[in-house]
Parts: sequence; structure tokens; C-alpha cells
Amino acid sequence: MKINRRQLLAGTGAMTLVTPFSAAFGQTPPLLSVSSRTLEVKRRAAKVFGATSAKGTSGIFANEGDRFKGTVHNGTSDALIMHWHGQVHASADQDRSRPGGGALAAGAHDPHDFALTPGTHWMHSHQLTEQQLLAAPMITRERDAGDVQDVVVMLHDFAFRSPTEILAELGGSNAHGAHGATGDQTGRTPAPAMPGQSGMNHGSMSMGGMMQGGGGMMPGMGMGGMAGMRVHANDVRYDAFLANDRTLDDPEVVRVEKGGKLRLRIINGGTATAFFIDTGGLDSECIAVDGSRCLPLKGRRFPLAQGQRIDLLFTIPSEGGAFPIFAQVEADRRRTGIVLATVGAAVAKLDETAVEDAPHTSLALDERLRATTSLPERRADRTYHLMLGEEAGYRWTINGKVHGEHVPLEAKVGERIEIMFMNPSMMMHPMHLHGHHFQVVGSRAGRFPGPLRDTIIVPPHTPVMVAFDADKAGGWYLHCHHLYHMATGMMTELRVT
Repeated sequence: MKINRRQLLAGTGAMTLVTPFSAAFGQTPPLLSVSSRTLEVKRRAAKVFGATSAKGTSGIFANEGDRFKGTVHNGTSDALIMHWHGQVHASADQDRSRPGGGALAAGAHDPHDFALTPGTHWMHSHQLTEQQLLAAPMITRERDAGDVQDVVVMLHDFAFRSPTEILAELGGSNAHGAHGATGDQTGRTPAPAMPGQSGMNHGSMSMGGMMQGGGGMMPGMGMGGMAGMRVHANDVRYDAFLANDRTLDDPEVVRVEKGGKLRLRIINGGTATAFFIDTGGLDSECIAVDGSRCLPLKGRRFPLAQGQRIDLLFTIPSEGGAFPIFAQVEADRRRTGIVLATVGAAVAKLDETAVEDAPHTSLALDERLRATTSLPERRADRTYHLMLGEEAGYRWTINGKVHGEHVPLEAKVGERIEIMFMNPSMMMHPMHLHGHHFQVVGSRAGRFPGPLRDTIIVPPHTPVMVAFDADKAGGWYLHCHHLYHMATGMMTELRVT
């Protein structure tokens, strides 16, 4: 294993693997400190947050087989609720972003000990402070990753305004900003389920039956019903978009080798922004999504919703050069990115505006991706139908209810669960399930053995089916990863007993 292939690159925000986890920390458990820091964006200073390891890197970089063992220190002046996104080996009590999980007090420490899940994962605040860059990589390099250079890219949407100001601009109110402290913080009594509103039935429903109206047809889903509807994105006005804390005014330049192999691990830490990854003149293969292997799929443009990750494999041309990798905002021309460059290559000034708008996100990629190892074939023990909705006052709902009014989804350990997401709203919702990876198994395209994920794009007017086996007890949040949709209500709970 060549250290120079994974050394920390010079420059603010560079985040490549440095050394094996065991060598970096020896016998000392890793200490993760969450604190404030100052970042320069567009030649202005901004106070943001960061999560720093004992080695001084942003986040955690480990090898498969290592454990997340040690303490997490809250060095901020506020109570902290962290989520270990994608860490499926962490039990419910190892993640405060759960019903009744409480918050880590300012200056306090949390002990942790769980096996790290291999792949490209990340950590973030489960509060509005996520908007202030309280997020970091949580990478566990796979045993079979091979002798390739690993480069991590963390994407953010950035505003000089506070998240509270942004929420007020949207016209919403924080329905559960302290949800981790004692469960429901809204002051409301959860409403009982009304007949026909629980969204659950036993057994499985075919995608064909859903589309033909077998009890699962979405309002406005017919071709006539879609006439005149206008899909929209980007309801938050951002001042900048960042890749490893930098804009295209001064992008990170990653040194690569002529003819070398490179694995780009991209994390969308944006709170309200989906991106399209554009590899420009470089061919790439998608080899993993959300930290889970998939059959290689070639391409140069890939959608990446909030909370999602994608691993792209490249071979740098033998003649070398400079190769921009862009992340372009969904349905917009604005973009950020990094530059891969061999020694001596000239790096040209990059435009922060693309020639044309990126498209809206869709399920097209997931319909083409195939899991390397699918879930075993079996009939679902329970199927849930979840309607994602919008109400007046920027109130985002699941089955007509906001968090605090929600009816938990119930499951028993060992059961196969299927969830059908239905979205008659005008915005895409990236739906994330804590504590589990699910398989994408259906859409308008019918049933298919899609990729394993923990966050799925649910486009407007498009049904999406996922399946998973409930393998651990606990209360697990299921929510939209658009921060302001979650904050104003689009969150429920999976309760596994």
C-alpha cells in the first residue's frame, strides 16, 4: 500500500486517505471533536462548524475491520445531536439522532464503540446546524479497494445567512428542531391513526398493480393529471456552492499520476441542493452508491441527491493533463468542483456557471444500476405506502402528518419490509432511513434488482419501491434529507421490536 497514493494533499479542505486507521491512532481510541471554525468564502469570513479527528483530519478515515471506538467531544456552545449516516453496524443507542436520544451537552463527551461500515459514508448534525457545515466524511476503505488513489469530495451549499433566517424566508417553522432530546418537541399529542391513513397493508403489491390503480394510485399521477404541473427545485437562495470547502474561484487541485487509477468518493453534504456530477472529458465507472457496491456502470454524468454518495473509478490518461470534475446544481447552471491534475499540467480558470441548466433529478440512474449482491428473494412481511406531501405554510408531510403527529411504522426483527414512496408534490424528496441499507426494487419501470442505498431519490409523480430486512431493534428515523423539509415535518419513525 503506497502512502503517496493516499497522502493528505496540501491546501484547505483536502481530504484524501492518509494512513491506515490503526497506524494513525495506534492503541488510542479515535477522538472526534466538534467545534466552530472560520472559513473564507467569496473573500468573506464565515463562522462554521467542523468535526475533526485526533489526527487533525476532517472526519474519520479508516480501514475495513476497524471500529469507531472512543469519545466524541462537543466543543461547541450548544447541545449537539450527531448522526452517523450509513453506519448500519451501530446499534440504536450509538446514535443520538433517534427518538428519545437526547443531546450531547456543550463541553461533554459521548463514548462510542461499533464496527465501522465499509464504504463511503459521512457524519452530520441532525439539527439546523448541518447548514453551517457541521458534516464530515466517515470513510472506511474496503479490503478489496486495490492500489488506487482515494480522493474524497465533500459538497456543500453555503449561505452567509443563518439556517433560522433561511427557514423564515421559506415561511416555515421548526416542527422538531430538538427531536433528539425527548422525542416529540412540538408540544402536540400525536394524533391516532385514522382508518385508511396508516399507510400499511400486509403482503406485497406489484408495481403494475400500483400503476393500474390497485389501491395505490397517486392523485394526479395519470397523464392527464400531470398536465400543467411544474416541477421545481432549489427553494433556498445560496451564496455559494463548495467542494471541500472551496469554490471554483479557487478550487482544490488534486495531484494525480499519469496513467494512474483513482477512486473519487463524492458525498453530497448539501442541505437543500441536489447536484449532477460531471466528469467532463474523463470516462468513469460508477462502482458504488451510498457506500454499497454495484455492478460497474460507465458514464460521465450522475445525479447525486442530498445525503447520497457515489464512488467513481477513473484511469488518468497516460499523457496527463488537468481534468475538472464538476458538481452542477440540479435544474440550474451554477456549479462547484475540483481539478485532477498531473505534475506540470496547466490549470485554467474555471467558470462557476455552466453553459446550460442541469436537468431535474430522476430515478433513471437507479433503474440502470444493479446491486452486486441482491437481497434474498422472499415475500414481504409488511408493506408501507408513504405519501409525501406539501401543505400551506411550508409544511411537509408523510401521509398527511408532520413529525410529532406521525404514526410509526412497525416491524419485528427478521421481517422483510417494503416501502412504496409516492410523491404528488412538485419537489424531489431524498428519503433516508437510519440504521439500514435498503434495495431499490421498483418504479414505473416495474420490479428490478436495483442498488443498495440508504437514501433514495423520490421524484415528483414517480412511485419508488424499496425493500430491506429489519435486522436490529430500535427506533429509526425515516425522513427527507432536504434539511428544511425534515425540519418542518417530513419525518416519521420505523419502530423495530
